[in-house]
Amino acid sequence: MRRALGPLQMLIHVVLLASVVILLMPVFWVVLASLREFGSLYGGGESGPVSLKNYGKLLTTSQFMLWVRNSLFVCGLSAFLSLCFTTTAGYAFARFRFAGRNHGLMTLIILQMFPAMMAMWALYLLLDFLDLWTAGWVGFNLLGLVLVYTGANVPFNTWMIKGYLDNVPKELEESACIDGATPWQTFRLVVLPLMGPILVVVSLLTFIGAYNDFLIPSIILQDDSQYTLAVGLRSFISGRYDTNWTEFAAASVMGALPILVLFLSLQRFLVEGLTKGAVKG
Repeated sequence: MRRALGPLQMLIHVVLLASVVILLMPVFWVVLASLREFGSLYGGGESGPVSLKNYGKLLTTSQFMLWVRNSLFVCGLSAFLSLCFTTTAGYAFARFRFAGRNHGLMTLIILQMFPAMMAMWALYLLLDFLDLWTAGWVGFNLLGLVLVYTGANVPFNTWMIKGYLDNVPKELEESACIDGATPWQTFRLVVLPLMGPILVVVSLLTFIGAYNDFLIPSIILQDDSQYTLAVGLRSFISGRYDTNWTEFAAASVMGALPILVLFLSLQRFLVEGLTKGAVKG
């Protein structure tokens, strides 16, 4: 038989349930607003009947799918490049002892203390130097945004991977070396397969961070055909007299689907990847 909950446990359950309801209320509100036929955000007689018309407009009369494609390109390529750089960098910091190692780790920590906006002027000059302009338009192209996100995620991701590898036994690599494996073979065949959870975490965090970012792409991108989803959504509510909150809500719901699918598909890796590197020993 199940033991009855005590007063304290009942109180905890009530508090947790109330917290879940409060957290889900904005989501419910946005979904409900996306089903209103007219542009009113609040309910009322002027809001019109519930329909899927806003979703149809997104797919037929707006550049929504183009913005989603741009976002997936930028976020996917940024996550891949960041993973390539930080996997080897984290492995080097975790396994090798070399001159400047401690200073390098400290530099990565210091870089994380400053928001990306403080570097916007330097980033703008760097992208200008690399000639990453969109042909015929005022503004940089998507490749420039990929480089910005890749560089911005290197410090944090390197520390994440380094912390994870600190808990992987070195004896596995020593055994591979005794069997005649080269350092590259040891890394590729022994260490890399064990890094699956942290690689998923790093990729997912990089992808979500870039997907949700608005400020940096709104400064770098000026051509509406190059907009990412976060910047493109602004067009629904940026006008003074033509704001359409219901289409904005519908775009928000549809835009959240890629992140939802990714999270549900990879959630089994998240707990192990986030916690294994948190405690050493």
